[in-house]
Amino acid sequence: MSAATFLEPWQLRAAFARSLSDMYGKEVPAYTTLLDVSHEVSADFVAKHGADAERLGSIARVTAERHGAIRVGTPTEMSQVARVFGAMGMHPVGFYDLRDASSSSVPVISTAFRPIEREELARNPFRVFTSMLVTADRRFFTADLERRLENFLAARTLFGPELLALADRAEAEGGLPEDQAAEFLRLATEAFELSREPVDQAWYRELEAVSAVAADIGGIASTHINHLTPRVLDIDDLYARMEARGITMIDAIQGPPRWEGPDVLLRQTSFRALAEPRTFRTAAGEIISDSLRVRFGEVEARGIALTREGRAAYDAAVLEIDEKAAAARAEEPGFTEAQRQEIARAVWQKTFPTTEAELAAQGLGWFTYEADRDGTGVHREPVVYEDFLPRSAAGIFQSNLTSDGAKDASQQGTDRDADWMSGALGRELNDPFDLYADQVDRSLARAAETLGVDPATLTTTDRTTGAPR
Repeated sequence: MSAATFLEPWQLRAAFARSLSDMYGKEVPAYTTLLDVSHEVSADFVAKHGADAERLGSIARVTAERHGAIRVGTPTEMSQVARVFGAMGMHPVGFYDLRDASSSSVPVISTAFRPIEREELARNPFRVFTSMLVTADRRFFTADLERRLENFLAARTLFGPELLALADRAEAEGGLPEDQAAEFLRLATEAFELSREPVDQAWYRELEAVSAVAADIGGIASTHINHLTPRVLDIDDLYARMEARGITMIDAIQGPPRWEGPDVLLRQTSFRALAEPRTFRTAAGEIISDSLRVRFGEVEARGIALTREGRAAYDAAVLEIDEKAAAARAEEPGFTEAQRQEIARAVWQKTFPTTEAELAAQGLGWFTYEADRDGTGVHREPVVYEDFLPRSAAGIFQSNLTSDGAKDASQQGTDRDADWMSGALGRELNDPFDLYADQVDRSLARAAETLGVDPATLTTTDRTTGAPR
């Protein structure tokens, strides 16, 4: 704990990230191995590439960086999560619909809580990807199952009144005195620990037949951290080193392929969910031992944030890769992931430029602009992608599931969008593209002030493309 007598939101956020990491490392020992290997890989990468290795964040930031993932069941629980994270200066950013992002049954919508100011991200960029069940979606839940699931969720309490009161006080007053901060952090960490209470076996298995994700959310009376993700500078090297240590990784790295051009958006992988011992209560009331596979070790490598135009190019490239890979797989039953990556690299090479300068010139990536030290001009710095990809998130989920579950495509889906999520949270849902554009605008204003010129004469920013013009 800091020696300060009053902890500001960023200090609460940093302390909470450390507390969660300590707790998760005790619960999932393979996570500690993942951290060790991540730190080794990043240190070696910096030693090899020097200053260029830190263009998307200092080694200190990358080493400390984490994102967590949790799952809740109702709008009320989502609004309470927002209060807890709001105390730490973390705001909801983006809307993600995972229901159609995977062939598996993943009946959730999501947002991510994170800092939104550049300075706050630099202090501690902790993020929590938070998913919520869509119990009204008939593709997954019958009316009867929805009713019983809603009743079960309404009867539980994930976040106690003392935790929520401290969270509200911290958000309103800009932090907490040290003794209250310690209690807030203790209660918040406990809220995300894995419960050891016996699980109702019949109820859990009924939900699991629909979706393992639904069972993990609605089959137990608590929530927990599903993964706590470190950031690494070379995810391909990490993947190889983890396999060399005998840790089974999922089949592929999710997101853009490895190639010779700029890294963009987000690449993710994980070790497979581990069988963890749990106790179950049978229909006859007997307590038995079994295991569940719900928690896994994810790791990520972050690239340059793409503009709306860049993101459209990314989405089109992903679709093209899928179509070409499907055609190749149909012709060759022994089609491998390595062959799929070859297809992906070829598509990438014709879709994206191989330099940051061209990425900026074509309006595909976000860059900030800072005055040169000699005061004669400006130089460009890439903006780190701080958010998530629904397809990649669903791919990680799918890779760690024991079955695809059941999804009735003949039924009508339930509409959920960013406005709905904002209403459920009871607060503004930030648009990530607007946040990136604001970073660029502010950088240009600062550069113009430093140079003593009118920002309009320096350059302006097209908020659609992010390119200086």
